[in-house]
Amino acid sequence: MKRRMKRKTLRLYLLAASLCLLGVGVGLTLYAFQNRIVFFFSPSEIVANRPAFGQTIRLGGLVEAGSVGKSGDGATIDFKVTDLRNTVAVAYRGVLPDLFREGQGVVVEGSYGPDGNFIATEVLAKHDEKYMPPEVAKALKASGRWQEGENGRPVPAAAAGSYSAATSNGSNP
Repeated sequence: MKRRMKRKTLRLYLLAASLCLLGVGVGLTLYAFQNRIVFFFSPSEIVANRPAFGQTIRLGGLVEAGSVGKSGDGATIDFKVTDLRNTVAVAYRGVLPDLFREGQGVVVEGSYGPDGNFIATEVLAKHDEKYMPPEVAKALKASGRWQEGENGRPVPAAAAGSYSAATSNGSNP
């Protein structure tokens, strides 16, 4: 005679099977996005632990005063991004956003080249005083460059803002 499974045992098996399927789904999703995930770093984090060659990252901070210039080929713009503790040199070939300037907040996306230089493929520059990406705000708070604004809203001392993009092909989204 065949014995029926108790409801409690059946529920336990269904729960275990559901959790296994959920785990497999999450694992497959993470595997699919493995090359698309872009990590955000401040210059201090990069100096402490440099990312692997070719790994795409986002670097955020302020454009260091007096650091913007063109390289020998005339098409590449060199500048430095700082969090007021450490500085990272960046090379970018393309059209910079109109609001890109020294002393302003910036987020650059790119990777380290084989020669050890940070090569940016995208530059994001601030343009509004009401928003700043949380990663940049956190880096500025850590460097002591952050102040409280009106109504208790945090406002960075010299670099509040959101960001407009200029991609390596020179288009603005």
